[in-house]
Amino acid sequence: MLTPWLDLPGARERMSWFSAVCGIDLIALGTTADADEIKDSAVTQPLVVALGLLAADELGLLRFDGGAPADATLTAGHSVGEITAAAVAGALSPEAAVALAAVRGREMAAACSLTPTGMSALLGGDQEQVLVRLEELGLTAANRNGAGQIVAAGAIDALEALAQMPPAKTRVLPLSVAGAFHTSYMQPAQDVLAALADGITANDPSRLLLTNSDGTAVETGRGTVRRLVAQLTAPVRFDSCLNAMRDIGLRGILELPPAGVLAGLVKRELKGVPIVAVKTPGDLDAARDMLALQSGKTEDEHRPDWRMVVAPVRGTVGLAEVAEGAAIGAGTPLGVVTSRREEVHLSAGYDGVLAEWLVVDGDLVDAGDPVARFYPTSLR
Repeated sequence: MLTPWLDLPGARERMSWFSAVCGIDLIALGTTADADEIKDSAVTQPLVVALGLLAADELGLLRFDGGAPADATLTAGHSVGEITAAAVAGALSPEAAVALAAVRGREMAAACSLTPTGMSALLGGDQEQVLVRLEELGLTAANRNGAGQIVAAGAIDALEALAQMPPAKTRVLPLSVAGAFHTSYMQPAQDVLAALADGITANDPSRLLLTNSDGTAVETGRGTVRRLVAQLTAPVRFDSCLNAMRDIGLRGILELPPAGVLAGLVKRELKGVPIVAVKTPGDLDAARDMLALQSGKTEDEHRPDWRMVVAPVRGTVGLAEVAEGAAIGAGTPLGVVTSRREEVHLSAGYDGVLAEWLVVDGDLVDAGDPVARFYPTSLR
């Protein structure tokens, strides 16, 4: 998938630099590697991020000196694609994004080797019936992708039982993946990334950046990194991202390479919105035309009118005495999540109004679970 991109001026040099940053020969992996080599999460994840950033740079969406232009462009990603989106939003430098993807891929591959697990896609059927069946089998809805697609993850025997007795009108497709991503099986990998998180240099996003945890916008660089770490064991709610895109009213969507899968989801969920899947350099001109059509609106016109405060770690939540409907300032303490290893404080990221608590004091929460709904006052 990388071969045609290397003909672009400077592309080979940039990929060589990314290879040096992550200690992996990305050029060989993207051009001559066989199927067994390329399916390893430890190498696939940094390659996918590096290729996406290479295309983003060709489209003028980021600067290789860090940061990103501030404009009306919205960014979102699916799973490891969130790292690419964070770089396009200006929260991470390209080098930090590729390095983080390499560590993420390596540690997820290591976590997968501890217990035989897997994932299967469920197509069609009634969503509630699907979720009930997964709970019966001890499986997790690791990806909720919209367009009638849920990805189940967990133990191999449970996935086999799901295939033998699927929910009504549902088709089950086993996926060729190393293990149960975005479930508690990835806790060892999350622990490693959490230990490194505070050492990652991050900027506040200069573009609107939606998160897989609930489809809301991430306002700060530190919050971006924390959510990227927490997402390893939390379900990908790409359906929520699609709902946010619908509410915002996007005029066009680009999918960075390797492209095609998300474009299919978007076509079924956001009917009538033009889409360009950038699969090869031959798609760049169409992508540039799409970006030109996006111009004309201000960033504020694209912002959703509410946010979520989410749990940064798994644990027991203790809520501050803040009443629903109260106006609070940025930095106001909202509570604490206590895990076995640490206490992580929750606070408001911006001035606004606490619309409602979504948990009660003493509830158990997973990383990425919504804790409160919040309305920034600047948007009211």
